[in-house]
Amino acid sequence: MQTPVRALMLGAAATLLQLVMVIAFAWPATHIEPRDVPLVVAGPQSAAVAQQLEQRQPGAFDIEERADEAAARQALTDREAYGAIVTTPTGPRVIVASAASPLIAQQLTQVAQQMAGVKTVPVQDVVTADADDPRGSGFGAMALPLIMSGIAGAVLLTFLIPSVAWRLAGAATFAVLGGLGTGWLAQGWLSILPGSYLAVSGVMMLAILAVTGTVAGLAAAVGRAGIGLGALTFLLLGNPLSAATSAPELLPQPWGMIGQLLPPGAGVSLLRSVAFFDGANAGGPLTVLLAWVAAALVLFGIGAVRSRRPRPAEQADHRESALAS
Repeated sequence: MQTPVRALMLGAAATLLQLVMVIAFAWPATHIEPRDVPLVVAGPQSAAVAQQLEQRQPGAFDIEERADEAAARQALTDREAYGAIVTTPTGPRVIVASAASPLIAQQLTQVAQQMAGVKTVPVQDVVTADADDPRGSGFGAMALPLIMSGIAGAVLLTFLIPSVAWRLAGAATFAVLGGLGTGWLAQGWLSILPGSYLAVSGVMMLAILAVTGTVAGLAAAVGRAGIGLGALTFLLLGNPLSAATSAPELLPQPWGMIGQLLPPGAGVSLLRSVAFFDGANAGGPLTVLLAWVAAALVLFGIGAVRSRRPRPAEQADHRESALAS
């Protein structure tokens, strides 16, 4: 193929990739709205409140009635619901867990105000976001750098380390050091995450290893094209669908669910559980991250077998040597 034609084709391909990236990042952000958001109602008029909510916003909330306010609070601290509306003789009272999603907490407060017909309703936040990051903007901003650095680490390992085994060792080292360093930054200098330092750092280690290991493993198993496959998957799908700044239930479905099956989304959910909720409801995202790490190990294994096979040129040399002898 002549150079001018190749240059024009590459320019067109880059333009297409740019358009896809704009859509991938902008489309979920412009379609954020409640979709089956887990919500608890309690109190003497809970059934009436549930009916009113369904009439006002059909399909917006997945409503569960609880016996009393204590049971409603427990649902929030167990990460079974994002918020609760408790009916009282003096009017509704809102209970939120802003650490689970500051955006949903804000939306739920607005819904309760509209239902009560007043400008303000009593709101109690039982699991708050970090005081230095009340809107969760710092928390949400961590996702993309972790993905990009993970991809960059995989690229460097693939191009600079010829041994597949040592690439795996490098990915593991990067995950451990990166998790410890990022955990220290998030809890120390930036002060945007509470919880146990080792637990928070451990989550970040898993997330980094899932991204770096998968991309580097794909490169080892299928060649350097695997870098592009992994990078595009995690950047075009994983990051915008991670719900780091919102919640999976606010994204169009099934994209919100798909995002939770990728390392960025699972890492964000697990980090919320560990940092703010003492590990409540952490089993699902932990399983997802471990599955990606296991897949990365399998890919490295395939790459190791592939690297030991003689190349066609080497096979030809061996045949010529055998004939000559």
